[in-house]
Amino acid sequence: MEMTLLRVALVSVVLLLAGCDNASAPPAPKAVATVLEGKTMGTFWRVSVVGMDNARAEDLRQKVQQQLDADDQLLSTWKNDSALMRFNHSNSMTPWPVNEAMADIVTESLRIGYKTQGAMDITVGPLVNLWGFGPDKQPVKTPTQAQIDAAKARTGLAFLSVINRSGRQYLQKSIPDLYVDLSTVGEGYAADHLARLVTEEGISRYLVSVGGALVSRGMNAEGQPWRVAIQKPTDRENAVQAIVDINGHGISTSGSYRNYYELDGQRISHVIDPQTGRPITHKLVSVTVIAPTALEADGWDTGLMVLGPQKAQQVVREYGLAVYMIMKDGDGFTTWMSPQFKTFLVGGKN
Repeated sequence: MEMTLLRVALVSVVLLLAGCDNASAPPAPKAVATVLEGKTMGTFWRVSVVGMDNARAEDLRQKVQQQLDADDQLLSTWKNDSALMRFNHSNSMTPWPVNEAMADIVTESLRIGYKTQGAMDITVGPLVNLWGFGPDKQPVKTPTQAQIDAAKARTGLAFLSVINRSGRQYLQKSIPDLYVDLSTVGEGYAADHLARLVTEEGISRYLVSVGGALVSRGMNAEGQPWRVAIQKPTDRENAVQAIVDINGHGISTSGSYRNYYELDGQRISHVIDPQTGRPITHKLVSVTVIAPTALEADGWDTGLMVLGPQKAQQVVREYGLAVYMIMKDGDGFTTWMSPQFKTFLVGGKN
């Protein structure tokens, strides 16, 4: 997908492959972890598995890359011939046939979008492009209100629908120039898809990631749960804020502290508020979500990031989400977590 949005603070979720030593645990049988890596969607993928020989590992690496390349060809807004961009380029308002994966991604995105009061909006692409975080070039001047209003007129969840008719899936737009951008959930979908591939290969102990979206199963090479570190909102790569045991769930982090640029003396965040049409300016700088799937986590973290701390906490309480937030507070930061998130936290506190 090579989406600018996917090159952001989502990579701030750091893998702790050794599982963070547990001094009270008995010694585990000796095992070897194999780590496979590559590039996709403008970010990096990683697969960590236990008990695999080199020949089989290379075969798996090729299968992983092939699948992720296909996912990229499905969802990219940076490739004019992707399935998504063919839909975007069409002005037709008749049902547009798509595969089941695309229909499922859009359905889940719309569900989360409505639950976040439109904050997670996959039709916000014209605004993302206007502010220079899509395939278009970075603006040399701050967009005018007229430009923002024109882009906003092309957005809105109500203009997009998913149709299931006689076992076939379709997308339908009700304005001809609607533009769908799935970069906010692409990593999550790809991580879930990758986990399914690894499982189908008969592997039961793994941790997979695409950018900042991760899924785990089983135990690591030390016989401990796979643990994930949430990075502090700094430019230091390994500054750990908290550690979680995701217990076979998906996890994703959205942040506003890395993917930005300076324009007209202001710091422009890649996180765009669909309501204002402008980059966010509130104090929330990072949101981590743990959910049954990485796709869900990836969708929720974006919507909550847009809402800001107070509104996001209301939504988290309403839907019982496992969420960890970091807010800017003067020269430092404060944190907030939901009770559901605390159950995943190693040590039970931040």
